[in-house]
Amino acid sequence: MLKRISSYAFVLIGLVLFNSCKKEYESIQSIDDRKLEDYFAKNNITAIKDPKGTGFYYQITNPGTGDLFLNTDSVLYNITLKSLSNGTSYYSTPPSGNLGNKVGYTSQLQVGATDVATGKVAVYASLTPISTAIRALKPGGSAKVFLPSYLAFGNNGEAAIGVPSNDIIEITINTFTQKSQAALDEQRLQAFLLSKGINNAVRDVTGVYYVVTQAGAGTEPIDLSSAITINYTGRLLNGTVFETNTSGTVVQTLSTFITGWNVLTKFRKGTKIRLIIPSTRAYGNEVRSNVIWENTPLDFDIEILEVAN
Repeated sequence: MLKRISSYAFVLIGLVLFNSCKKEYESIQSIDDRKLEDYFAKNNITAIKDPKGTGFYYQITNPGTGDLFLNTDSVLYNITLKSLSNGTSYYSTPPSGNLGNKVGYTSQLQVGATDVATGKVAVYASLTPISTAIRALKPGGSAKVFLPSYLAFGNNGEAAIGVPSNDIIEITINTFTQKSQAALDEQRLQAFLLSKGINNAVRDVTGVYYVVTQAGAGTEPIDLSSAITINYTGRLLNGTVFETNTSGTVVQTLSTFITGWNVLTKFRKGTKIRLIIPSTRAYGNEVRSNVIWENTPLDFDIEILEVAN
């Protein structure tokens, strides 16, 4: 009899705990929903509720032009994540690059990059509402997503990017009109050259622009298997230096550098050259560091010191 009562007691306690957790979860959900409704009313926002009823909303701020994006379409875009309550920014796609993916895969987001030196760790988030909002846009369109905490980072938040517990997130999405990364890169490089007053740049067939500042007098030809000794400085288009070595100690086979450097096969020892390289000839959609993000064009000054074949 005692054993039976104990079993009933455990079942009863379990039910109480389960219902308590359920009520707490429902309470967070109802609180978030009320906050969103109050925010929309206060700011005169007409938001569209997720057709699947999961709890998020989105607002089309610019519909774009052309045809609506489909899951199988490629889209180039930037996003920002911030707190709805106080405007704290948690993540913004660096202006030096952009995100790009098939629409159906845009919900997978990398926030930050792993950096061994500083101990920073990349954060990966799955935010399905991003792809839902993009499918409501046309190229060049923009939208905002209002994400309740229980669909964002939840009760635990995300300490790595500063998101506190139960914070409602506002996501801003801006898509580009260009349908390919190469086209977007070309537009960026042309705008860069114009802004810097560089009117003597030569465009290689690969999309790399170059300016020779000193002609080389060497006779040894350079091919992809050549070992070249160089001085160089690498920058983003905004002027941020991400790497430099002018000690004359860098010796590498040309093929081990990014493919944008293949243009060096046109030149000889002694050449000083500036390369403005599209992201497709640099690191592509790879996050290299907290400085070089996805789809970032690069700007190099290079001096060819020695050539060995």
